[in-house]
Amino acid sequence: MENVIIFVYLLVVLGVGVLAGRNITNLREYAVAGKSYGTLIIFATLSASFIGGGFSMGNAERVFLVGITNIVALWGFSLKELLVARFIAPRMAQYPDAISVGNIMEIHYGTVAKIFAGIFGFILCAGILGAQVGAMGYVFNLFLGIERIWGIMLGCGIVIIYATIGGMNSVIWTDVVQFVILGIGMPLTLYFGIQHAGGIAAVSAAIPASHLSLPTQPVALLSLASLFLTFLFGETLVPPYLQRLLINRDVKKIARGTYLSGLFSIPFFAITGLIGIVALALDPSVNPNLAMPYVIKQSLSPLFQGIVIAAIISIVMSSADSFLNAAAICFSNDIVRPLRRQAMAPLTELRMARAITLVVGVLSVIFAISIESVLGILIYAYNFWAPIILVPLACAILGASVSRSRFLAGAAAGIAAVLIWSYWLGKPWGIDGLVVGVFANLGVFFAFDRKGVTVLSQSANELAEFEEAATLETVPVEYD
Repeated sequence: MENVIIFVYLLVVLGVGVLAGRNITNLREYAVAGKSYGTLIIFATLSASFIGGGFSMGNAERVFLVGITNIVALWGFSLKELLVARFIAPRMAQYPDAISVGNIMEIHYGTVAKIFAGIFGFILCAGILGAQVGAMGYVFNLFLGIERIWGIMLGCGIVIIYATIGGMNSVIWTDVVQFVILGIGMPLTLYFGIQHAGGIAAVSAAIPASHLSLPTQPVALLSLASLFLTFLFGETLVPPYLQRLLINRDVKKIARGTYLSGLFSIPFFAITGLIGIVALALDPSVNPNLAMPYVIKQSLSPLFQGIVIAAIISIVMSSADSFLNAAAICFSNDIVRPLRRQAMAPLTELRMARAITLVVGVLSVIFAISIESVLGILIYAYNFWAPIILVPLACAILGASVSRSRFLAGAAAGIAAVLIWSYWLGKPWGIDGLVVGVFANLGVFFAFDRKGVTVLSQSANELAEFEEAATLETVPVEYD
């Protein structure tokens, strides 16, 4: 019965996606879907987008291994959503024509910054997409008996079809369907899992006490704080989430939808993490990557299994399609567009975006097969975004003083800090290189004074010119 429910659900999602994506005629519609969606749709699509394999199955895996500290760490992401709703979303009205991160970066820092944002945004989206399709492989393997590689190809193939055809319209409407299913399925899994294990008291007695408490050692607390900041910074203003801030011109609706999404994530992360605790209580020898599917298989009747498996597939697909679409927009709008001397026709741009979607899907499959840990892929991919793009992007949106030179100096500092801290020093005290990279970028960004350098250079040039001709007209100083 559960297999029938799963296949029917997959067909429904595919049908909704294809139907919603009809009549797309240009890249703008493909990227931001007409900027007409309201608060509840923004809430549903944003929530479905970030609650992917890493924040569900990956969370259950990590809590199975290390305890509830991982839930607390993930609340860094929740705090990020609330901060974006409060400080970023209300300012998006200043970008009425933007469809990507690159468009915003170009306004403040120029074409080079747009291309930078496109390159690193593309890498980030491909990496996180890899995490989602990797999770698909585990789900299809456990419940349908399909080899992990073939499960990855099947799940990714479904996403590619509707995301390629309809872009953001297809993504949003499939997100709404998927959000409803996952909102029902995850609480059901936790409830029946606890009952199957013998109740809350039995679960507590069957696991190490350390799994239900926070660390007290200074080094462990420092490591927890680092992970909290990693999730706070790691996906802040990444391409698919920023696109959600551009799908309506009414910033109040955007802010409310984002705020609701942040609130929703707090109990949701607790639920998916505690499922890992239940799996540990049921069988400590189970593969941690399969902690959540194991609880479903052991605790639920065939009917509920079908619903909850559909919910897990929803979780993974809803995040995968968002990052797939965003990767295509990063490449086509932020990399190809500024590098071309002549503008492409709207239909040609659309075809290119669809072709790129196929390529990104293949890359995500390769990435997913090569790295085992779903949450590990997320943290690895974060290094290509937050230490390089986050600081200049957030500063520009918030109205800070910005310049092209500050962007380049900060990005260079962020990259160097990550490489030195993570790969040369080996992450001292358990602090992730991403956190060090963000603060290095921030420090250099505000410490770097391009104006002073320009004035000194200008003075030297003017002195040389004065010695050659006293009547030479002074050239005005230009600032980035």
